[in-house]
Amino acid sequence: MAVTIFEVQKGTSCYKKGIRSGDRLLEINGNEINDVLDYRFYCEGEKLHIVFEKATGSKKVLRLRHVDSPDELGLTFETYLMDRQRHCRNKCIFCFIDQLPPGLRPSLYFKDDDARLSFLFGNYVTLTNLSEHDVERIIRMHISPINASVHTMDPALRVEMMKNPRAGESLAYLKRFSDAGIRINAQLVLCPGINDGPALTYSLQKLSELCSLQSIAAVPVGLTKYREKLCPLRKFTAAEAAAVIDTIDAFNAVLEKEGREKAAYPSDEFFQLAGRPLPPYSYYGDFPQLENGVGMLTSMRTEFLSALEESPADEKPRSFTLVTGIAAYDLQRELAKAFCDKFSRSVITVCGIENDFFGPDVTVAGLLTGKDILAYFSQHPPESKILVFPEVMFKSRTELIFLDDVKLEDIEKELSVRAVVADCDAAALFDLFLNLTEK
Repeated sequence: MAVTIFEVQKGTSCYKKGIRSGDRLLEINGNEINDVLDYRFYCEGEKLHIVFEKATGSKKVLRLRHVDSPDELGLTFETYLMDRQRHCRNKCIFCFIDQLPPGLRPSLYFKDDDARLSFLFGNYVTLTNLSEHDVERIIRMHISPINASVHTMDPALRVEMMKNPRAGESLAYLKRFSDAGIRINAQLVLCPGINDGPALTYSLQKLSELCSLQSIAAVPVGLTKYREKLCPLRKFTAAEAAAVIDTIDAFNAVLEKEGREKAAYPSDEFFQLAGRPLPPYSYYGDFPQLENGVGMLTSMRTEFLSALEESPADEKPRSFTLVTGIAAYDLQRELAKAFCDKFSRSVITVCGIENDFFGPDVTVAGLLTGKDILAYFSQHPPESKILVFPEVMFKSRTELIFLDDVKLEDIEKELSVRAVVADCDAAALFDLFLNLTEK
């Protein structure tokens, strides 16, 4: 195997050696290069012996004394993974992509389940795509941590939930990774009446037997209004959500009694569904599952209010509207009020917009669409000429496009406002509040 080089940065050792676009990277220090994991793992070292194949078929050898980073080679490839991204082979009963309406951009319908993305970007993977070669390579390279979408530790139930005959047997990989010292972050997407209750207790217990377990996140199934011909699922009741929290807290209490660290955490949404207040900052330890919506609201509140307390008050006038989803609405109102109480000439309005596109059970800001935002403001004209949007609403920082392909500039034009994109961490949000003025 080999990977084709897309571009070579001028001035680098590879470029000076005559390596160009279209040449192929064959091996580094005798190790075959098939993808980004091979490349990044083998190209850092004291001495590198790199073999290329020119487009003409001739071989080129580059010898380097020391490389601190793969970036020093100056090579880029057609895709970041250096080959095709692996498609999910499961038919999970709770899959969010299966609940998307037609007509969205094609990339939104791609289901990835690629372990390499787990190591590189923190994606969660089901392990069902792994071959024996993949497992052995992960252990040999000792790539850690791995983020696993487990859902249940009952093999038969996992097969039933994921509609893949390999779903049960692939759980054995967790034990092999644990025995090799590879840290494991586990995710449990819980469906009421299916893998909560006794099934959840069983999963927590079995996961706790993995010596390298780092954390477990429990998140409720996300349901859109587009579930025709799909497995009948429903949202958690308040009592069921409270039971999930209590089960996890009881599990952690046993761990702590045994002298072990807390391992499992309910997502913020479970507390909202249960009608319970968010836990204190100390509840989440080092916030190991923050990207899974575990402790995100508590972290935001604590860090924002801390920055507010440390900042001296001023008389600077500020006026803008913060746009968010229903999930973060109460918190954002609380933070805006605290800010305005201290900075008395500030007027901050918070708009919590219900998701009509996906349905009212989808409450996170990142899944709001441009059409929902336009529809909301057609009925509730903005009180200021500046609208602030969290960056999670957009495809990327360089492509300010909502999920329905409405552009941010379309919002500005339609509503005659100035739009500002806010980072989602507390310090950046506070700085934006502090410095945002009319221009």
